[in-house]
Amino acid sequence: MIPPLPAVSLKGRVSDSEWQLRVDLAACYRLVAHYGWDDTIYTHLSARLPGTDHYLVNAFGLTFDEVTASNLVKVDLKGTILDNSPFQINPAGFTIHSAIHEVRDDAHCVIHLHTPATIAVASLAGGLRPLSQYSMFSLPSLSYHQYEGLAVNDEEKARLQSDLGQNNHLLLVNHGGLTVGETVGDAFMRMFDLQRACEIQLLIQGSGQKAIEVAQPVQDGIYQQAKVVHSGSTGGQKAWPAMLRKAWRLDPGFAE
Repeated sequence: MIPPLPAVSLKGRVSDSEWQLRVDLAACYRLVAHYGWDDTIYTHLSARLPGTDHYLVNAFGLTFDEVTASNLVKVDLKGTILDNSPFQINPAGFTIHSAIHEVRDDAHCVIHLHTPATIAVASLAGGLRPLSQYSMFSLPSLSYHQYEGLAVNDEEKARLQSDLGQNNHLLLVNHGGLTVGETVGDAFMRMFDLQRACEIQLLIQGSGQKAIEVAQPVQDGIYQQAKVVHSGSTGGQKAWPAMLRKAWRLDPGFAE
């Protein structure tokens, strides 16, 4: 017999701002599972609680479709659990997130995934190429981090921080993809674009036909154009309410 998950309910027991962040992050976990971007119980999405150096992250051992607003675990930058959660976290997994939260005050949400498409493109010598409109949304703010094995070495954090810099997209060579955002919605939409760009590139390269890259003058100008529809009130924040509605339709249990 499979033991049930511990029953946890924080609704009405935390501030309104913390509860809303919990709901947004839990919805994001469910959407990642819905799109097939999850990796059993591995990879993480984290979010900073407003006005603090405390963070929410998934409980280790739960699949993404089991994550709820209440069972997200509150931790500090060292991964120390701050509440009376019956769950633990994966310290190795939180290393990457803590490294970024430590130096990027604007990175309120960090999404790190091991999707086949991002791993494949990250592992190509040429990396992500300007082969689609989706790649245009990622390329101007994209950097790379070389593979150093499992993220358990604190010395890697400085190199990870340096490689990301002020960019919002990171391809971890042989490993996966990462995006950051001022909100959960911003980070999610950036991951959506990066994932789609990688998928399209692999389809094009797999066709065996000669690919047509986007002309450099267009590349130079499209980042400013993309800001009109992919940031602020017209970007992630415009799309996120629609994504939330989708999460509610899929399973409203995420908001428990």
